[in-house]
Amino acid sequence: MRLPRTAHTSRPWRIHEIAGDFQVEDVWALPTPGGPDDLAQLVHQFANGDGAPVSSPVPRMLFAVRWKLGELLGWDKPDAGLGTRARTLRDRLPADLREGPRGPDLRALPLTSVYLTHDEWVAELANRTVQAVMHIGWVPDGAGGCRGQMAVLVKPNGRLGAVYMAGIKPFRYLGVYPALFRGIGHKWQASAGERSAGC
Repeated sequence: MRLPRTAHTSRPWRIHEIAGDFQVEDVWALPTPGGPDDLAQLVHQFANGDGAPVSSPVPRMLFAVRWKLGELLGWDKPDAGLGTRARTLRDRLPADLREGPRGPDLRALPLTSVYLTHDEWVAELANRTVQAVMHIGWVPDGAGGCRGQMAVLVKPNGRLGAVYMAGIKPFRYLGVYPALFRGIGHKWQASAGERSAGC
């Protein structure tokens, strides 16, 4: 379920002090009911590609088209990524987050983990069009439990980035997000016995 941006911006996340120059693009409630300590399992699920959008036919086709365009237009060359065109958010971390767990990188998508706390996990990517952040938070669900919440933060790279973000918006909403959330929910339900109750 899509949420208002305030569902992300009103919470006291550490990401606000680190990525204040990024704009909140999307906020979603994830179909991942659980207990207070289950963020680690959700992070593990994401990192291993369980329920990843590229495992479904339509998103797989969309990602294949995107990677091909990136190859043809040079969007994803090494000099366009983190540490070259864009500085990694790890360079901005305060000492406690820099010295804490970083979290795992993703297998299915080119996202690099930035930091992991008991209620936040942040991963990032950069290319010629945009620098983007995936923020997974663990929040009370209003019914005595918890659930995941995903926010996507972006910093478009000039006019190209702004046009790119506008161009991919319908594909994200119609093809990528529905498949992603279905996959996450199915995998989460399959592992329900491993989680705690309450939040």
